[in-house]
Amino acid sequence: MSFIPNYWEDTETLQINRKAARAYYIPYASAADARRRKRGRSPYYQTLNGRWKFKYHASVREVKEDCVAPDHDISRWDDLVVPSCWQVNGYDQLHYTNINYPFPFDPPFVPNDNPAGLYVREFTLPDNWNGKEKVAVFEGVNSCFYLWVNGQFVGYSQGSRMPAEFDVSAYTRPGVNRMAVMVLKWCDGSYVEDQDLWRFSGIFRDVYLLARDSAHISDVFNRTSLSASFDSAELNCEVETTGRLEIEAVLQDADGAEIERTQAMIEGQGTLKLHVQNPVLWNAENPHLYHLYLFAGDEVLHFPVGLREISIQDGVFTINGQAVKLKGVNRHDSHPELGQTIPVNHMIKDLRLMKQHNINTIRTSHYPNDSRFLELCDECGFYVIGEADLECHGALPAGDFNWFTRNPEWEKVFVERATRMVERDKNHPCIIIWSMGNESGYGENHMAMARWTKARDASRPIHYEGSDPRHGGSPDTEVLDMESRMYASSGAIAAYASDPDTAKPMFLCEYSHAMGNGPGDLQDYWDVINRYPKLMGGCVWEWVDHGIKIMKHGRPYYAYGGDFGDQPNDGNFCIDGLVAPDRKPHSGLLELKQVIAPVVFEAKEIGSGLIEIHNRYDFRDLSHVRVLWKLEKDGETVSQGEISGLSAGPHGSQTVEACFGIPEEPGRYFVTLSCRTAKETWWASPGHEISFGQFELPAPQLELFQPEARSPLQVERRDDRLVITGFDFEYGFNLGAGMFDSLVKNGVEMLLAPLSFAVWRAPADNDRFVKHEWMQEGYERAVTHIYRVDTIRQDGEAVELEAVFSMGGYLRPPFLRGTFRWKVDATGELYLRTNVTTRDGIPFLPRFGLCAVMPEGNEEIEYFGRGPHESYIDKGHSTKIGKYLTTVDEQFVDYIMPQENGSHNETEWVIVSNELGMGLRFRSDRPFSFNASHYTPEDLTQTSHQYDLTRRPETIVHLDYQMSGVGSNSCGPALLAPYRLDEKEFQFELNIAPVFKEDE
Repeated sequence: MSFIPNYWEDTETLQINRKAARAYYIPYASAADARRRKRGRSPYYQTLNGRWKFKYHASVREVKEDCVAPDHDISRWDDLVVPSCWQVNGYDQLHYTNINYPFPFDPPFVPNDNPAGLYVREFTLPDNWNGKEKVAVFEGVNSCFYLWVNGQFVGYSQGSRMPAEFDVSAYTRPGVNRMAVMVLKWCDGSYVEDQDLWRFSGIFRDVYLLARDSAHISDVFNRTSLSASFDSAELNCEVETTGRLEIEAVLQDADGAEIERTQAMIEGQGTLKLHVQNPVLWNAENPHLYHLYLFAGDEVLHFPVGLREISIQDGVFTINGQAVKLKGVNRHDSHPELGQTIPVNHMIKDLRLMKQHNINTIRTSHYPNDSRFLELCDECGFYVIGEADLECHGALPAGDFNWFTRNPEWEKVFVERATRMVERDKNHPCIIIWSMGNESGYGENHMAMARWTKARDASRPIHYEGSDPRHGGSPDTEVLDMESRMYASSGAIAAYASDPDTAKPMFLCEYSHAMGNGPGDLQDYWDVINRYPKLMGGCVWEWVDHGIKIMKHGRPYYAYGGDFGDQPNDGNFCIDGLVAPDRKPHSGLLELKQVIAPVVFEAKEIGSGLIEIHNRYDFRDLSHVRVLWKLEKDGETVSQGEISGLSAGPHGSQTVEACFGIPEEPGRYFVTLSCRTAKETWWASPGHEISFGQFELPAPQLELFQPEARSPLQVERRDDRLVITGFDFEYGFNLGAGMFDSLVKNGVEMLLAPLSFAVWRAPADNDRFVKHEWMQEGYERAVTHIYRVDTIRQDGEAVELEAVFSMGGYLRPPFLRGTFRWKVDATGELYLRTNVTTRDGIPFLPRFGLCAVMPEGNEEIEYFGRGPHESYIDKGHSTKIGKYLTTVDEQFVDYIMPQENGSHNETEWVIVSNELGMGLRFRSDRPFSFNASHYTPEDLTQTSHQYDLTRRPETIVHLDYQMSGVGSNSCGPALLAPYRLDEKEFQFELNIAPVFKEDE
């Protein structure tokens, strides 16, 4: 191995022979091809993607010198498609870790057994490339690599997620050439690439060759400036060349009409100036792009140009002079089968989903994305926080979070991470903020990054959250333009925003941790964010669950940390997104969509049909949307219409009238207003719902139907049971348990097990901390103790029974005590009234309610409440009150880590029945939460993967006085007090009736 210099443990050697970083572009032969952005249409581009020969070594020490020789026999090597990641192709170890380094903390040294992958492929150069400079471009290689062409060493590079370019002209020859690449899993750069993700390796982004004229444009920086009134713009195109070159610049509008052209002879450096009168400004809502073409020799370069201005004015973040809220997500490169290799169509799928859910901002956590992703963001309209490939989180458990940023030997490493990012991405209008990395402490090396960035590009502000004083870094934050926070509570950001001594805008770079069944605090955050101009908004953590798709027991599932024997690992902490690995939206994404909606409805005089529509778009009026309304009575539509004349401007509002009339007949009336797209867009068909509002109308109350008793009740005691018989029913009451264990109507048994009280729920990911308190108190092992059961009334009209009870787990005193009373009337309806007192000092309850286990076949659910998807006390703004018909299986949400799911808050009544409508109706005057499932909370608690779950044939129904909220405490703040079942005394009432609902 002596033929390979050990650059991978040398912080002074970050590259050998790598060309200077530059703006991303591909040279084309015509403006038409350049505009299409199809790289294969350029005669100066040749892809090296495809099948390579590949040989994996568990250690770089096993690599032999002759493997890179041009005549080395590689016929027995494996085939591997490039781009790809080793670990999803059967090589090396699939390994997920969040904070901890997977090797000893001994910088710059990495394990001696450093896995190495050898890649070899042959390529032929086109004849028309003779005399041109040939450049090999590697857009992403993790973690470092050595390059040979025809057996000659060309160069070395590290920095996994930025391009590395090498001039290979001197090493190529006419005809067939051989390229060899050695990729190492670890290098000293791995210490600053300690992001929360699967640790992938290999050539994972595109590889290609470019042919350049001997004198060509080497770099372009398009600097734009707007007049104070935004009625004119200037484009200064700063060009660097490799020789004396005549350059013509042509600026066109979005439709291809020429605006201006100019030309200049430039040698080394020069600037071409162009002007636009009455420019159409770029923003995420209207991503208007001009098109700049640079003609130089045989080459044409194309740059989309967005004219926009970013500034901070009196502590308020603005774009084009308008205060803007960043409604964002953090997005990792993640594919369930390809790892960090992301096809363009997969990028588009992500962006389309984001648009459909009202997201306008993406933080590229925690490294620069593929340049084509940024091109899409320019074109599709997204604000992007461009983040340097820098994270040293593992230094925290190693002993000193600020070790790297304080160490002058690592300054070069830090600054280069900023330099390569800024130089590549500087021409993208979508990038509105530069980020100096993530979770790496804070000190002089970060300041050096920020100073360089400001000197190179003063048009964008700089973000870095690691300067938070809690991290113990330097207090000098002058180089940072905003106050950045992670997981600060809604109360904490309100305190900052209302403090007159704070001058910078606040950006929540991570908030509302979306792990599993969550987040449940979005509305609380946005109530505060919308209230204070100083709050810029933020990015939910995070976009996607990072599951790896594999097979188990003949069925596919998504694996997470530890499933491959990887150590150290952080388990399912990578399963923390708003969408599943296959991009199926979780209910948390639906909640985010509604909470950050750009159109909001407010009832002014709802009885008269007066609605105020608030426009929270920053740059668009409401003429591009439609608002439809419908009026429902008891869940059935009775009238509908459309509101015309929408015109409210950005940040404005207007009052409109919906002519739905005043209800006269008794019933529950709800009017639902739906804001929808009026025309087709690239991301949605006409009629796509952007947001909705729902309001109840005043109306006479409907008297519930009360069936007449057809015969008096008969009561018989049989051992420890009471048998209560009516005209068409027979109920069994267990005196020892204080509960009914049989409910039979017309011979059909509705119960499979006795009714019971329940407090336990399968912990959601956001219960990961509080569940230990719950378990210490014994909630998961709670049993009900009946002290006595008394008969209060027993006659032909009704039977009333009262019990004194407690609930508790072993080792601890009962955590609640109370009484409950059952009443059965001669119609067969049951009435439950429970009074509960909880013990002082206990943690809040997960839930409290009644559990009914119903026999197999009870699959149909009909209910009036919030739907159609799951809702909780703090996570229901995306649901609508109405009447729904569904099934038990359809209500189950198969989170990758099984947990509490599928509950419905604010339910008024629910019927669980077989397909013939034979079942139980549950109702209450006080809205309750219900859940119907083929899994018990214990089933979900005891399993860690979907494949461990065994579907029960019976139906388990929970009727809860209250289910505590879900919050975002997997990483965010503790569940807010209003969403905890923390009452010291409460009363729960529930009516139960066996029904044949098709006869009612």
